[in-house]
Amino acid sequence: MSSYGSRNEVPLQEKWNLSDLYSDLTLWKEDCSVIEKTVDELAEYEEQIINGFSLYSFLKKKEELSFLFNKVYAFAMLKVDEDTRETKSQSLLDTAKQLSVKASAATSFFMPFLLSLDESKLKTYIAEEPKLSYFEQDLFDSFRYKKHILNKDQEQILSQLGEALSVPSHTFGMINNADIKFGDVTNEEGEQIELTRGMYAKLIEDENRDKRREAYKAYYKPYVQLKNSIASTLSAAIKNNVTLAKLRKYPSALEKSLFGDLVPKEVYQNLISTTKDNIDSLHQYTKIRKEKLAVDELRQYDLSVPLVSGVKQVISYEAAYDIMCKALAPLGEEYVKTLKEFKESRYIDVRETPGKRSGAYNLGVYGVHPFILLNHQDDLDSLFTLVHECGHGVHSKLSSLHQPQITARYSIFVAEVASTVNEVLLINYLLANEEDSEVKKHLVNHFIDQFKGTFFTQVMFAEFEMKTHEMAEKGLPLNVDVFNETYESLFREYNGPDVVFDDEVKFGWTRIPHFYRPFYVYKYATGFASAIHIATKILEGDQELLSDYLSFLSSGSSDYPLELLKKTGVDLTTPDPIGNSLEKFKELVEEFSQL
Repeated sequence: MSSYGSRNEVPLQEKWNLSDLYSDLTLWKEDCSVIEKTVDELAEYEEQIINGFSLYSFLKKKEELSFLFNKVYAFAMLKVDEDTRETKSQSLLDTAKQLSVKASAATSFFMPFLLSLDESKLKTYIAEEPKLSYFEQDLFDSFRYKKHILNKDQEQILSQLGEALSVPSHTFGMINNADIKFGDVTNEEGEQIELTRGMYAKLIEDENRDKRREAYKAYYKPYVQLKNSIASTLSAAIKNNVTLAKLRKYPSALEKSLFGDLVPKEVYQNLISTTKDNIDSLHQYTKIRKEKLAVDELRQYDLSVPLVSGVKQVISYEAAYDIMCKALAPLGEEYVKTLKEFKESRYIDVRETPGKRSGAYNLGVYGVHPFILLNHQDDLDSLFTLVHECGHGVHSKLSSLHQPQITARYSIFVAEVASTVNEVLLINYLLANEEDSEVKKHLVNHFIDQFKGTFFTQVMFAEFEMKTHEMAEKGLPLNVDVFNETYESLFREYNGPDVVFDDEVKFGWTRIPHFYRPFYVYKYATGFASAIHIATKILEGDQELLSDYLSFLSSGSSDYPLELLKKTGVDLTTPDPIGNSLEKFKELVEEFSQL
């Protein structure tokens, strides 16, 4: 049974155990009081940090606050996500958010203070108080930002403008989530009903081409109608980003975004150029798609429908967990033991229930354990989601076990590696153990489409972001026509000559929320390419690499992302990892065409 009428009907073993955070609400409230008190104490350090001892005392207290706050916030957030309609849980989350605002305000003096010090002064403080060596790397890392920090008055003005600068993103969010009304589609009874996002995701994969076309037209209709408003929000978001980069003395908006992870812009450019040098296999797949669907003209609404029809696998949660443990056996006994612990100790909330947050995620809580939210539907997609989120979960668990609090959280840049390695191992296991040729074809097709969505589409988006930011940096206009022209030419370049364009294609940029979080999507592609490389080596039985990979999963943020990946043999400053993963894609397309 994959869906329940209420949370009470779900077996206890399939609900996460939040008492691992707080066994009752009184303890949660007590911690909130401790946080309030600690916030007041931290505020008193302003202009009182005068030597190594007071600096250590402040940082230690701030870390204790962070530990408690993460627990308090996680509990409230997880309670809300169990049932988003529950007002008691919402008020807990509101309390946690207010505490966060107070903590930020109380400690906002620290960064300007730290960056006002000379490095020699900081070294003197560290010599005075040896315990500061724990915070040393973090403190000196902050110094990297020194030349990008403005004077106190300018910083104050920028912080007051913070809310105004986020308006374009917020406005797009309101348009996209609250105001958009999609066109009508025909339901099974032949009645006209308003399309929803959930329906669209299903209809665009429907075997009936008329249904796909109708859903596609209805989905794009409001975006095309609102094109000028959305162009104005996107243009403002890009220009704000470019202006901030200039004010903070970064060479470009792209380099400002890459600075935190210490990623050179060549990595970004190399991702795009290597992908385009190897784009033929994607064009080949598009050609196969046209032949397989037997259409005179391949349209955008034909690009998501599975090419192998009639394969519907029912995979219960129990069976999915069992398959996962077998598929991930190449990662070693300890890894599988950790996975079994997730299930036995109830780290996972499995079932879809009314009011529960949709989708899936992993939330690592330092000093406790990861919590994983699923909405398991007893199908192949749910099996992949389970394997994906457990990849994040084990990454969180191992980093927490092997790292001190200060370096336990891993960067978004490396996050998708752990989840995607698991997916590659799963697809290999399923293909190796599948007798049915139709199911086999379905699996290869599933993986190719996933590869296309997580890799090629994200690289195309990344190039769109780079081009539009470069235009803004040159003072060129950004409007509907410019966005349309840029997006359409990229879509043509990536998808090849076999796609015939409907008018809607060029408006693809209007519906992408990630464009308001600039230069983020490329991380999906680099993570995916890195994972393909690592998983391939593990499947070849490379024991040394396996050992390096497991220590990578235990590394948190103890080094910069590129350096951590180099320890697994992935050097993203060279074209090799991207080229190797595209070679793998080519093999998949060839295998699929032979099947």
